[in-house]
Amino acid sequence: MCYLHYIQVGLSMPDKKLVLVLLGVFLFLVVVVAVGIKFFFGGLTQTTLTYWGLWEPESVYQTVIADYQQKHPNVKIVYQKQSPIQYRERLTSALAQGTGPDIFRFHNSWLPMFLSDLSPVPASVYDPATFRQTFYPAAQKDLLAGGQYYGIPLEIDTLAMYVNQNLFTQSGVKVPSSWPAEFSQAASAITVVNNGRIVRSGAALGNAGNVTHWQDILALMMLQNGVDLTEPTGTLAEDALNYYAGFTGGNQNTWDDTQDESKLAFAKGNLAVYFGYSWDYFDINELAKGNALDMKVFPVPQLPGTTVNYASYWVEGVSKHSKNQATAWDFLKFISSKEELAKLYQAEANLRGFGEPYGRMDMADLLKNDPVVSVFINQAPTAQGWYLDSLTWDGDTGLNSRVGNYFAAAINDVHKGTDVKSALTTASSGVRQVLATYNVISPAAVTPAAQP
Repeated sequence: MCYLHYIQVGLSMPDKKLVLVLLGVFLFLVVVVAVGIKFFFGGLTQTTLTYWGLWEPESVYQTVIADYQQKHPNVKIVYQKQSPIQYRERLTSALAQGTGPDIFRFHNSWLPMFLSDLSPVPASVYDPATFRQTFYPAAQKDLLAGGQYYGIPLEIDTLAMYVNQNLFTQSGVKVPSSWPAEFSQAASAITVVNNGRIVRSGAALGNAGNVTHWQDILALMMLQNGVDLTEPTGTLAEDALNYYAGFTGGNQNTWDDTQDESKLAFAKGNLAVYFGYSWDYFDINELAKGNALDMKVFPVPQLPGTTVNYASYWVEGVSKHSKNQATAWDFLKFISSKEELAKLYQAEANLRGFGEPYGRMDMADLLKNDPVVSVFINQAPTAQGWYLDSLTWDGDTGLNSRVGNYFAAAINDVHKGTDVKSALTTASSGVRQVLATYNVISPAAVTPAAQP
């Protein structure tokens, strides 16, 4: 007490000012040193991004990752190719547990299932106007929720018509560009039946069993016919389902359950028309080894006066649980640039012949001279996506699988003799219940449906 009093009394006014000045200088130096330490050591801190991919091996991404890391030496990107088996379930679980990746690939139809886990595309990466100018209409619709986009489509893919040219030539039949009549006549003319058994098929359509991509084909037919797939009832839906189902045991009868899975049948040379995506090209070539298969790819047939195609593709998204969202989005902006996408495509082409068709509209001309890829990319501007997709690996409880089960039940019911109107009424009720579960439509507008 006396000591403090001594200090207070003993210091003159100039001395007090000097102490305050020295104290201020000291505090300033402390701040400068602290900022310097943070800047120096912060610059050395490495950010690690985990990237879950599908289909492509790490080698495909090496160049674009190296390009980014050269510009950002404090960022390390770990690309991990995931198995498609139970991928959605593993991804869902990892995100829920906080151990998920920073960046992950998801199917265009999965947005309702992952909306609560996804970070929206920042305006600094692609503002809404730029997104619409850059990516195809399907992506603009499929990846939009609440006025924001979720994910960047590095690729696009559309359903096309694979043709065994030898079978068409031998039968003297022209490759059809329209349906119903032209396609049906061509398929029937090529089909060969021996003792009641189909030994050569003109087209693999009609059932929900051994037709690869039957979901996509049926969705395409319904969309071309103007059907609202969120409520697939009425004359237009009935006509589309009747036409599809008629290729198995119906008016056309070009296909049945005794045939090989359609992709294998096509590779063996026993099928004239197969509907598939760009990646099916490699599967078919692998299956056809040793067979002389003159395979060509054509656009899918259209109804007179319409041009509607079907899209199924994969998208890169950023987890909203990631601690490094800004860096993750910056990386996706970088690799979705024209320069880096071209490098990515070339790496894929070096591996297998051609890459994933570009997801950017302003890169379509780069593929216009490719006799195979140009078909898929030329259909992209008029393609639509939906939740009736094949081979998305979304599991038994996934959106696609559950919707597909109701449509499969409708096809099977029609083959058993059920009136197509009744079959679709039941299917529609179930489909709407599934869509309401993921808020694709309002839950209030749905009545409970029986399980297929």
